[in-house]
Amino acid sequence: MTTVTDPIIDSWYKDVENKLKFKVVAIDENDDSIEVQYLNGDIGEYDNDSWYNSTFDYIEAPEDWSAPFDDIETDDLGYSDTDSHKPNDEDVDIENYLDE
Repeated sequence: MTTVTDPIIDSWYKDVENKLKFKVVAIDENDDSIEVQYLNGDIGEYDNDSWYNSTFDYIEAPEDWSAPFDDIETDDLGYSDTDSHKPNDEDVDIENYLDE
């Protein structure tokens, strides 16, 4: 089985033969290279020939995809609402929540 999936930046793939999950992080057409970051944080690189002769398949992003990225910011995770739903402490009257 050979790969029929084109490499797309920020897309996740699985090496079916070696059971490795990785994300494409850069494609350099001038250098004929595809840079990937594996789920464990390691960086790798493929040329077009090795990409299309491998057993890669497109997958959805793993639930724990941010694990290898040590310095990732919450804003970079793609969440639109970080903590704006938290009530302001001055607006909360604890007396309203106590059982009397």
